[in-house]
Amino acid sequence: MIAVLWVVAALSILVTGMSRVTRGEIRVVAAQRQAVQSQAIGDAAITLALQEFVSSATRVSKVIAGTINYRGLIVPVQLVPLNGWIDLNGASIPLLARLYQVAGGLAPDAAQQLAQLTVEARERKDLRGQAERFEAPEDLLRIPGVGYDLYARLSPLVTVYGTSGGGARINPLAAPMGVLTVLANGDEAVARRIVQQRETGAEGIDTTSLDASLVSVSSTRRYRVEAVVPLADGGFVRVARIVDVGASARDGLAWRTLQTERSIEITSP
Repeated sequence: MIAVLWVVAALSILVTGMSRVTRGEIRVVAAQRQAVQSQAIGDAAITLALQEFVSSATRVSKVIAGTINYRGLIVPVQLVPLNGWIDLNGASIPLLARLYQVAGGLAPDAAQQLAQLTVEARERKDLRGQAERFEAPEDLLRIPGVGYDLYARLSPLVTVYGTSGGGARINPLAAPMGVLTVLANGDEAVARRIVQQRETGAEGIDTTSLDASLVSVSSTRRYRVEAVVPLADGGFVRVARIVDVGASARDGLAWRTLQTERSIEITSP
């Protein structure tokens, strides 16, 4: 009898464990399915927003925010000119040095030296005699002196897809907070004021506190388009594309996608 009871108890524990595993797997599959669906919705919202933007036949020099109604779901979409980021393939040595000093936390001499190495790396000739250029922000890691910690601080502020021939100056009307702080030589209060003025739709935003030699308000045909899709269980999926509007695409669209980004962010209860 005792042996039977032990067997029954063991089987009960086994069944309970298997049930928990099964429930866990079901939750994981459901979450993955929801994420895939949200990503598809984000891609659709971005496509609709780009179609509307292209049909207007205009270029913009500032952040444009709005919403797309996709099958009854309201999806916030933001279109940002890409010249608000620091282009590793076009930025001048003074701009790169400021980036390394303010955002990277390096001493002025070290920042200047690393800026010079960065330009040398992108101008180095390949076997065909052409400049190698950076193909992704991660290429910064191949520069002597750039470790992962430094790269992690810099990566949100840089791009490799700046408009051809540009990149030496930054558009403050499109720059994220971190880039504005670099342009303000580390003064976060100045950067925050500009961001707040942009968000409220203020006209004639004062950028005189930024280094005039590093800024220029101009339009571009390359943009970062981002859609934020809410999840039913809390959090959201962030879908973004870097696009070249006007460039020929194999799929017949009026823009070419240069890079795609997707991330899931869970809201804390």
